[in-house]
Amino acid sequence: MSIAGVTRELLVRYLDLWVPGAVHSPHGATFLHASAGELDGDVAEAALRACAEFSDRLQRRRLTLLYVAPDVTGLQSRLDAVQRELRTPAELALHVMSGPVPVLLKALGARSGPLLSMIDGIDPAQVATGKPAEVITVDVPRERLGGFDLTAQVTLVEGERERTIGFGTRSAKSLEAFKNEMWALDEYAGVRYRDPNDPEGHLMDITLQPNPGALRRELMAVLRTGERTVTELKRFALTETIYRAADAVKVVTALLQSGAVTREPKDGRLGGDVTIRIAG
Repeated sequence: MSIAGVTRELLVRYLDLWVPGAVHSPHGATFLHASAGELDGDVAEAALRACAEFSDRLQRRRLTLLYVAPDVTGLQSRLDAVQRELRTPAELALHVMSGPVPVLLKALGARSGPLLSMIDGIDPAQVATGKPAEVITVDVPRERLGGFDLTAQVTLVEGERERTIGFGTRSAKSLEAFKNEMWALDEYAGVRYRDPNDPEGHLMDITLQPNPGALRRELMAVLRTGERTVTELKRFALTETIYRAADAVKVVTALLQSGAVTREPKDGRLGGDVTIRIAG
C-alpha cells in the first residue's frame, strides 16, 4: 500500500473511534477535510463512507462533513453519488465549498461542538476552535500546532517519497488512541515509519509491537539529564516520540532488568511515582 493508502486508512480508523463519542454532543459534531490545494477524492470518499457507518446513531443528532478547497469541481457530484448509494440520513449533512475555513466553520456552527479536522496547507490555528478540537495534519511543521496542548508526528517513508502526519489534541487519551491506530495499521509493503525527532533517522516497520531501540536511546538521553518519574517518561514517549506511553513502561522494565537504570523505591509495582535514574 502507498503512503496515500496508509494516510487514508489511518484517518478512517480514527474516525471509527471519534464519531460515536462526538455525535453525543448537543451541538452536533463536525469533520472538516480542507486543503490549500487539491483535495484527495479517495480520502474524501473514504471519510464519508466511514461516517455513514454510524447513521443508525444519528437520530436527533447531527454530524456535519465539510470539504474545503480552492477547486472542488467534481467532488460534490462524487460525494453526492456516495450519499445516494448509502442512503445517508438528513442528520449526516454534507457541504463541499470554497472559501476561508474559519468563516465556513462559523457559518455551520462547528465551533460549538466537537471538531475533527484533516488539513493540508491550512494553518492549524484556524481549526483549534472546536469544543473539543482535534486535528490531523499533512506536512505541517509541529511548531504550528501551538493551539493544541498535546501533539505528535510521524513520517511515512516509501522509497524516496515522504509525508509527515501530525496530530493535535487536548486529550492524552485521544493522543494514545491515535497512536494505537497508527501502529495497528500493521505492515504495509513499502511504507515504513520514521520518528521526526530521532536524530539517527531509523526506519521502522509498522507493527503492533514496534522495535523499542529508538525509544530506548531517547529515554536514556533524557535520563542522562537527570532522574525522571515513570509518569514523566511515559508522557515524554507519548508527546515527544512516535511511541505510546505503554511502550515506555516496557522499555523502562527492560532497562531495569539489564541494570542500565535503577529505581526508587527499589521494590514494588512500577507505578507512575517511581523514580528512574541512570545506574551508577
